[in-house]
Amino acid sequence: MKAFFSESEKTKIVQAIQTAELCTSGEIRVHIDRTCDEDVLDRAAWWFKQLKMEKTKLRNGVLIYLATESKKFAIIGDAGINAIVPKDFWETTKNGMLDYFRRNQFADGVVYGILEAGQRLKDAFPYKKGEDINELSDDISFGSK
Repeated sequence: MKAFFSESEKTKIVQAIQTAELCTSGEIRVHIDRTCDEDVLDRAAWWFKQLKMEKTKLRNGVLIYLATESKKFAIIGDAGINAIVPKDFWETTKNGMLDYFRRNQFADGVVYGILEAGQRLKDAFPYKKGEDINELSDDISFGSK
């Protein structure tokens, strides 16, 4: 599963997370599973909790979840971000990612989703120098399934 993205693609994804988080107190994570045998939103929510993403100070974490072999993915945000984004924001972002995925440009699709989420986080939760810290790892996490 770790081989789904090349090392350069993994680096590109982590750099996109770091870039997106430079201007916001929000936190973005990417999690990859091989398979997802349940509702993808339920699985993403489970990983959101496992990664302790609900522990951010402003409840402004965003998780991009992919199950590569099952060809499922989801984007979920915590209560703080969900309270301010338009109702169709996650669906619109997912559709933008899907455009890349249909062309087998998976890393570019993930980067697109990260940067879109980062822009929304920047607008709602701007970075405050001296106050904000990186609360969660920027590394891609991988499941055992």
